[in-house]
Amino acid sequence: MRHEQHIATGTEAPQSPLVDRFGRQVTYLRLSVTDRCDLRCTYCMAEHMTFLPRQDVLSLEELYRLARVFIRGGVRKIRLTGGEPLVRKNILQLFSLLAPHLDGGELDEVTLTTNGTLLSRYAEALFATGVRRVNVSLDSLDAGRYARITRWGRLDSVLKGIDAALSAGLKVKLNAVAMRGDFESEVDDLIGFAHGRGMDLTLIEEMPLGQTGHDRSQSFLPLDHLRRSIGGRWTLVPIDDRTGGPARYVRVAETGGRLGFITPLSCDFCASCNRVRVSCTGDLFTCMGSEGMVGLRQALRGEDPEATIGGLIRDALGRKPKGHSFEISRQAVSGIARHMSVLGG
Repeated sequence: MRHEQHIATGTEAPQSPLVDRFGRQVTYLRLSVTDRCDLRCTYCMAEHMTFLPRQDVLSLEELYRLARVFIRGGVRKIRLTGGEPLVRKNILQLFSLLAPHLDGGELDEVTLTTNGTLLSRYAEALFATGVRRVNVSLDSLDAGRYARITRWGRLDSVLKGIDAALSAGLKVKLNAVAMRGDFESEVDDLIGFAHGRGMDLTLIEEMPLGQTGHDRSQSFLPLDHLRRSIGGRWTLVPIDDRTGGPARYVRVAETGGRLGFITPLSCDFCASCNRVRVSCTGDLFTCMGSEGMVGLRQALRGEDPEATIGGLIRDALGRKPKGHSFEISRQAVSGIARHMSVLGG
């Protein structure tokens, strides 16, 4: 499977590194392959979503050509996202197209973020294309609460997917969005579940993206507050581990496992930002918390696309902001109109 290529994927001469105006080098691309998802998580989407017309979404070959431009500019890690990436028809073709760049040393890692509902079907095939690590979104181990958060998801399908991933040899990290209320009493169970199976757990502050139908000013839970609460029950030992993203980790002494915190609102994690996002329509977002974007689709479908796209990317990085503009409190929410699915998770 890894070498059933439809596009020439030979090693190409690298270009100068992609560096923004603050000297931050872009080495990490989050590439959305679809805006569609089989769930409707309350913090991510409205219950009744209107998805993009399929003709507006880049083909898998176009997504690969975009990825190749970023690889030539020094990107070392690519994460495929959605929506839910595994609902994209023939998605394994894109993983196969990227595989030679892993074999040739141009990429360190190709991975994905998934809700896990289809992971049992794809885990072995993902491993065969060079994927070695996946992030699975799991906000509750209570089947009823999980169904309420996702609006119709089934917890058992996600647990089956996690089992399949581990059996296939994939390293699994769980992501959980922290919210006031029931989550605060469930977080210990998530820690025990993850660490008991050799998985990291990362807690993420809810981000104000899109109109999803619930009041974020009431659900927002600052992770500094949650961390103090967890620290009253567990021994948290700070460590310097990094996985290429914004998470900061501690080791839980009682379990030996890692616990990560992603704090885009209560703590500035922008100073070391090495990431950009490309939507499934070819829109480049240099910052998740900024309205600015640059469309790449027209250039991709024009003459000499790779040279034109390279110039557009560098121009966009010249305008990349120093930090995001999110703001949230118990009284007010200031965020971005786009849903998370438009930004690639």
